[in-house]
Amino acid sequence: MSLADAVSIDVHAHAVLEETFGTAGRYGPELGREEKPRFRVGDYELHGVRYRGSPFMDIDLRIAAMDSAGIDFQVLSPNPLSYFHFIETDVAAEFCRVHNDTLAAAVAPHSARLAAFAAVPMQDINLGIEETRRAVTELGMLGPYIGTDFGRPLNDPALDPFYAALVELDVPLFIHPAPAGIDGPGGDPNLKQFDLDIIIGFAAQETIAVATLIYGGVLERHPQLDICISHGGGATGYLFGRMASAAAKRPWASESLRADGAFESLLHRLWFDIHVHADDSLALLTQHVNPDHLVFGTNFAGWDQQPGDLRDTARPYGDNARHLLRQLYKNTRETQA
Repeated sequence: MSLADAVSIDVHAHAVLEETFGTAGRYGPELGREEKPRFRVGDYELHGVRYRGSPFMDIDLRIAAMDSAGIDFQVLSPNPLSYFHFIETDVAAEFCRVHNDTLAAAVAPHSARLAAFAAVPMQDINLGIEETRRAVTELGMLGPYIGTDFGRPLNDPALDPFYAALVELDVPLFIHPAPAGIDGPGGDPNLKQFDLDIIIGFAAQETIAVATLIYGGVLERHPQLDICISHGGGATGYLFGRMASAAAKRPWASESLRADGAFESLLHRLWFDIHVHADDSLALLTQHVNPDHLVFGTNFAGWDQQPGDLRDTARPYGDNARHLLRQLYKNTRETQA
């Protein structure tokens, strides 16, 4: 089996790597060995999530769990708790190098079932480009995986060289939020209880990312750029009408964005994973985005992974995933050669 012929492809699956512990200096990461699990990143602590001895860290356990869940192929991504987008640049760059070397080596013996996305130091755009290029061309990774917040908006012109490099490399960009306050701004204090930082905060960040990419002209400036946003783009399906109306009527909207159907056309350029937890939520999302740009995701082994055998659920999105991950392109080029 391979990505080329997999029926069920999961693009939303995070990995935690033993070899990266302590490589970000005082920020960790650190996994406690107490009876109750404790994962520390800087001053942030996550309690109760079992990483060691689970599919998050053990490849054999992951593949066994994939078999049980009916998942043929999975692309592993950085843990959002340890993006390290706000720490010192040199420390973040070293962490990303160790992370990518380790993750690439971990999936290499299992290339029939696993691939990986790269962590990149977004504090410094040039370093982010360099590490992306190294990860893709030397390590065989499928593209960069970043948070929604790293000190500058996604439409900042300073990011244009980064986006242009992704087009040159012919790889997609995956965007997934991190809980506010890990190593950056604390965010709304109301999100500090009931896990609202991940339940509600993630959705808010994803929705803001969608709006920023469209309103800020990123997709117009980079017409060949593919960006996939986690969890169905947050509240995008629900807020579609309000977002489209603003594009047509608000004074900051560009002339091109005001044109009939412009917002909808740009929204159809974006990709989304369908990890949205409810059939009616997915139906609403599918009404407004490009159904050919939807891919399957699980947050595998996390608290919100879908139960049971997922093969039939994932099946309709397999070709979309191959398209996004460039497998269809590669097959076409190889056939023509």
